[in-house]
Amino acid sequence: MARRNAPEINAGSMADIAFLLLIFFLVTTTIEKDRGLVRALPPEQPENVEPPIIKEKNLFVVIVNNEEELLVENKPMEIKDLQAAAIAFLDNGGVPKGQEGYCDYCQGERDLSSSDNPDKAIITVKSLRESSYESFITVQNELVGAYNFLRDRESQRLYQFKYTEVSKAIDEGVFKGNEEATEKKLDIIKDMYPQKLSEVDPNN
Repeated sequence: MARRNAPEINAGSMADIAFLLLIFFLVTTTIEKDRGLVRALPPEQPENVEPPIIKEKNLFVVIVNNEEELLVENKPMEIKDLQAAAIAFLDNGGVPKGQEGYCDYCQGERDLSSSDNPDKAIITVKSLRESSYESFITVQNELVGAYNFLRDRESQRLYQFKYTEVSKAIDEGVFKGNEEATEKKLDIIKDMYPQKLSEVDPNN
């Protein structure tokens, strides 16, 4: 009796199907992005250069102690009040009208004992080593929120859009409009309220 040969299986179509499935999963799968705090590192400073003199009134000092409590400008403060306090400091505009450094768009108290203008205002955060990472992040979010509030206010006043919304749309590639012209406007807003957040070594 003649032996019958088993027919060969054409695997070419299976390879095509596998390739199509691979493309499908690549297109439809959402890749989780890394999360973290966006910070621009300061430029490297030459050696033997004296640091600039900063007036004490232009410093807003926030300390997180071991008990997750806040000490702001040497006074206890609840986390819910931190953003409003930071806004008042950044937007103070303490330089009198007519003098160099006067902030004509600031809407603060114009307190002579507080920050001169947003460009001079620096927020310093010190977290003791025993404090939790969650408390540090919460404090940072509240302070960044203060900058975003002021930037949104000025961008709405000058350009009728929110800084945070437009900046996010550009970063995600979904902005509809003249991106180059809009980014120039965003830069103007950032210059009006530059984000100056410093972190102090807890050992100091």
